[in-house]
Amino acid sequence: MQVSLASAQGTGAANEDVAYCSPTGVVVLDGLSAPRDLPMGCVHGTPWFVRQLGTRLISFIGDPEVTLRVALRTAIGEVNNLHRDTCSLDQDAVPAATVVMARERGETLDYLVLSDNVLVLDLGDEGVQAIVDKRVEEVAGEEMRAALQGPTGTPEHAARVSALVTVQRQLRNRADGYWVAATDPAAADEAITGTVPLRQVRQAALLTDGASRLVDSFNTLSWAQLLDLLRAQGPTALIDRTREAERSDPVGDRWPRFKRSDDATAAYVLPAAPLREAE
Repeated sequence: MQVSLASAQGTGAANEDVAYCSPTGVVVLDGLSAPRDLPMGCVHGTPWFVRQLGTRLISFIGDPEVTLRVALRTAIGEVNNLHRDTCSLDQDAVPAATVVMARERGETLDYLVLSDNVLVLDLGDEGVQAIVDKRVEEVAGEEMRAALQGPTGTPEHAARVSALVTVQRQLRNRADGYWVAATDPAAADEAITGTVPLRQVRQAALLTDGASRLVDSFNTLSWAQLLDLLRAQGPTALIDRTREAERSDPVGDRWPRFKRSDDATAAYVLPAAPLREAE
């Protein structure tokens, strides 16, 4: 597996994305931002949480006998054990993250997607497929519409985003809500998973929503064009083009959004060379 990675901080205080790779796997996490005016039950914060979760995931998925769901469930439990004595893990206000993973296992590619990270697969004659979990967009509709009203970057806009996060926290990891990696290991059972023959996968991309917005928010590229850009110029070029688009619309008039500029992470993957050459 050949992997190219790039990550860039948005307008927040820290980059809450992480990406890890091994010879056979890739893990990309996007920490859910916690507005400063809202409580947080963890003293460590979101960047700490995503680092701890990500390092365990890339280790666990190296074992082909461990399913990706089991890897995620186990990793969440282990991170809980790191801070259950110092933090309040039984409340809504805990760190959380979206997850996308891909792993070569023999002649197959396994994947897992939880919440709105994106896995893009180029499957040759079957076309380009984007796999994403959009359940978060199906809840708190009124608050979400309000939070998308501009101008982005104003105190009023920030207050509407905080109101949205307050409602979303109450709906995380519930049957009538949506699922993310936080403190409930059962969230792993709600992830989208699948397996495809490795020889079908010509190329792939694992993206946080800050790196996918040229397609799914701004509608300036197709998924196939995004892969073309990654193949020709690499992940840094994708993020640079995203930042250029964001700068052209700083207050969200053309493209309403929660943040003027979000953390963006992209991993571009070419599967095992011998299988591609055999094809």
